[in-house]
Amino acid sequence: MEPSVTHSTFVIEHNYPYPPERLFEAFADPEKKRRWYADRGSHSVEQFTMDFRVGGTERLRFHMGPDTPLPGVPLAADTVYQDIVPNQRIVSAYTMTIGDHRMSSSLLTIELIPIAGGTELRCTHQGAFFEGSDGPQMREQGWRGLIARLTEELKRTDSKSAREQGAA
Repeated sequence: MEPSVTHSTFVIEHNYPYPPERLFEAFADPEKKRRWYADRGSHSVEQFTMDFRVGGTERLRFHMGPDTPLPGVPLAADTVYQDIVPNQRIVSAYTMTIGDHRMSSSLLTIELIPIAGGTELRCTHQGAFFEGSDGPQMREQGWRGLIARLTEELKRTDSKSAREQGAA
């Protein structure tokens, strides 16, 4: 196979009925982010570490679940935070590796834009996908799934807060 690279950019926008601080916390708090970002589906997470600061790193190591096309295959994501403006913006650069094959290098920008009644999350992904990679369509599908999981995490913490207030 000849070496090749496919470049792609996609943008996903989603509106939330929460202030920007609430969404920022879901990205900045390691416990919350692990729930919606790392602990998904049938994957077996081996490692999730996060040092949320400019220049800090995030590492995710897991094996693909039995319901995936590549059950048991190891996948790694290595991230470096490039820019963080609290409650406004998170920019990170990350690489993904499956087995021993580097699949891609990407720049991810999360913008939290105040709107009437909440926040617009704008996720801009700029990727270089190498031969044998998952490709831009699969990556966009993956990020759409992650944003859906983020939505569920925010709803879950709403339910938890309501239960705690009811018990008080």
